[in-house]
Amino acid sequence: MTLTACAELVEKGDPDRFLAAMSAPPEARERLFPLYAFNLEIAKAPWITKEPMIAQMRLQWWQDIVGEAAEGAEPRAHEVAGPLASVIQSAQLPVSVFSTMITARYWDLNGDLFTSEEDVIGHIDRSAGSLMVLAALALGASEDQEADIREAAIASGIANWFMAVPAVEAAGRKPFAHGTLAEVKNIADYGLRMLDKQQSTDFGAATPALRAGWRARALLKKAIADPQAVPEGRLDTSEFRRKGSLMLKAAAGRW
Repeated sequence: MTLTACAELVEKGDPDRFLAAMSAPPEARERLFPLYAFNLEIAKAPWITKEPMIAQMRLQWWQDIVGEAAEGAEPRAHEVAGPLASVIQSAQLPVSVFSTMITARYWDLNGDLFTSEEDVIGHIDRSAGSLMVLAALALGASEDQEADIREAAIASGIANWFMAVPAVEAAGRKPFAHGTLAEVKNIADYGLRMLDKQQSTDFGAATPALRAGWRARALLKKAIADPQAVPEGRLDTSEFRRKGSLMLKAAAGRW
């Protein structure tokens, strides 16, 4: 149950958030890596078994981990559970936001279809948006800032969703309500508008949590210019541009 184990999980499973966390001060990483590792654990739960009941039990197990940590109980023996409990307790993170994240993962189990663009955006907010809220709270943001954080987070959540579209479709799920290129452009435009709305907001010590979405603007602009790149898996940028843009943001203390 070490921070190193969490960091290694994130480096392998979520390289963008790993790089963003590594741009943060060491004390911030201690809080970010367990949260990002937790996100990976619940994200993979519906996909590691063909038995829905087992996946539900796994998600409930993580719900219990969070609840026990909030109550101050001794963490269970798991490489992520211990560091996660420490962050929950030291930052007094709200169980309700964790519950929202976990519940969002039932979409991968239930085969539900989105009925509107708003449904897609809402699902992204409940998962990626909630994760960024928890990360920001862990670094010192106030609960009064949750709405602003969610608006800032939705752009990166949408960008990550777009990047995952080929894999989601390959798994037999429908990542959009209508599956049209117009829908891709509309959702990307919404993300950019929310990003613009919060771009000048100073999140102070919580800035490294917001920096996890450093690529959002470039990816969403590309999706608007070439929406076919989303289903075809061509949305990603070069490694040089990916890392270079993060270095500039980190050097300037921006997100």
